[in-house]
Amino acid sequence: MASKLQAFWNHPAGPKTIHFWAPTFKWGISIANIADFAKPPEKISYPQQVAVACTGVIWSRYSMVITPKNWNLFSVNVAMAGTGLYQLSRKIRKDYFSDQKDDVASLEG
Repeated sequence: MASKLQAFWNHPAGPKTIHFWAPTFKWGISIANIADFAKPPEKISYPQQVAVACTGVIWSRYSMVITPKNWNLFSVNVAMAGTGLYQLSRKIRKDYFSDQKDDVASLEG
């Protein structure tokens, strides 16, 4: 167990490097995006979610071609892409595919 911990500690993308801490703190963006799943779709921003989704896709790919492989960077960016795409799908469904009866009912009520 100690040898695995030491290997993790001394890894080129381990906790002694920025390559560990940057993606670790980046998880905050994905966690905030997950918390925003409770937000009504009207409050979702297209530019923000496009940026989150594109960042996730681009950096997921990048994290697999750099040396050393950074699985923390890969996983946080897959989460960013997933949450961004999910939020975009919610916004698009509301803006373009919602039933007009729902819109009229909400205006009357």
